[in-house]
Amino acid sequence: MDEADVVSIAELLDERRYLLDVACWMLGSAGEAECVVDEVYRRWYGLSGAARREIARPRSWLARSAGRSCLSRLALVERSGDTAFEAGAEGAEEEVGVEAEVSRVPLDALGCLSPDERARASLRVRRSDPVAPWEHDALVRAVGRACLDGDTGHLVSLLCPDVTAFFDGGGKVRALSRPVHGGRQVAHSLLTLLARRPRTALTAQSVNGRTGLVARYGRQVAAVISLDVADLRVIQVWVILNPDKLRSWNQP
Repeated sequence: MDEADVVSIAELLDERRYLLDVACWMLGSAGEAECVVDEVYRRWYGLSGAARREIARPRSWLARSAGRSCLSRLALVERSGDTAFEAGAEGAEEEVGVEAEVSRVPLDALGCLSPDERARASLRVRRSDPVAPWEHDALVRAVGRACLDGDTGHLVSLLCPDVTAFFDGGGKVRALSRPVHGGRQVAHSLLTLLARRPRTALTAQSVNGRTGLVARYGRQVAAVISLDVADLRVIQVWVILNPDKLRSWNQP
């Protein structure tokens, strides 16, 4: 598990909003700001895990990268004399230090599991003993209470020892980029993500026809969590953090 990407939903959303504000202020376009921020997160996930761990202040790194991207786009516009921005412009300045250590983005870094990983995850659920709907509901609510209480021991007891958690940030927020395995590791990632902060809330709601967990920051849905249950324990956790996939949850 990459500790550099284990943060609360409050920090995830505040960070993205901050970057959007910086880019919008520099470019004067909300649409272009979205493109810049998406590009910046792609650069972040392009770094190796070791390189990300060396960055003491990820938000500052992301903000500097956003600033460089904005300046590059503005320079292109000035040189061309055009009033329209060119999408996908790369920063003119070279990254320095650990910022230059870029590796191939792993397939699941943008929330996409490989076909083999998806097949194994699906097969595990099919092979497991199903539980009654009311048992599923009770277990999910117990997980939610343990997360709200910050009760690591109780949360671990609700998870299978070899539980796996998958995080889909879509490359648009600084979420975990690889699956997390093991009861204590998954519990840690969930407790960190769902840590109580001002304006945060966690509720049990219907998710894809079954009881799941919905995390909100202010009035915005920040995460939707589905849990696969077997033998009265959670065997898989699916966390959707991708803002694009949460748009339907955030419609007025």
